[in-house]
Amino acid sequence: MTGASAVLISYANTKIEELDAQRQTLSKEIADLSAESMSPEQIERLSVYLNRWEEIDFDDRRLVADSLISQIRATGECVAIEWKI
Repeated sequence: MTGASAVLISYANTKIEELDAQRQTLSKEIADLSAESMSPEQIERLSVYLNRWEEIDFDDRRLVADSLISQIRATGECVAIEWKI
């Protein structure tokens, strides 16, 4: 901000600090919601399935994938997976 007054720079710094605090709060809320989205029973069941991955059938594998993955985006060049956890 070349040529900006001290008042303008102070205002910008204050706004940046406020926005950063909001970002941190939202990030914590998202993390808390993600942790709360699975019950201990669901986590235990997923753990059993993951430990027996080679032995479980396709429907159980799909259940695990649905529980852990929220979105998959695939193009000719890359695959992007958005995890729920």
